[in-house]
Amino acid sequence: MSTMTAEELFQDLKTMPVNERVRFFTLLAIDGFRDQNLNHEQVFGHLVSDEFTAQEAAEYLEISMSTFRRYVHDGKVNPSSALGRNQLFSTRDLKTFKRALKDVTRRSGRVAR
Repeated sequence: MSTMTAEELFQDLKTMPVNERVRFFTLLAIDGFRDQNLNHEQVFGHLVSDEFTAQEAAEYLEISMSTFRRYVHDGKVNPSSALGRNQLFSTRDLKTFKRALKDVTRRSGRVAR
């Protein structure tokens, strides 16, 4: 029995008729992980030490790039490292900041953008 790579599976899925693709993904969603009760760490643990670009960070925080840059300029969000002219932001710091933003939004009763 030969093992199929993810790339080979992807190529095969692209050639599959649309109704069969829908059926495949429905079966996958329903039965594929039924017996797995994954916790947050198992699903997102690989991101703990990862870093986001400014664009990715803004998307994660659900704010505009101009708002994100203002937060960086004001020192509310600090880069964890830089690669050339690009700043990178720790996922851990962004997660903490996002929680703080949601708390402020919840208390003020308005949406922060």
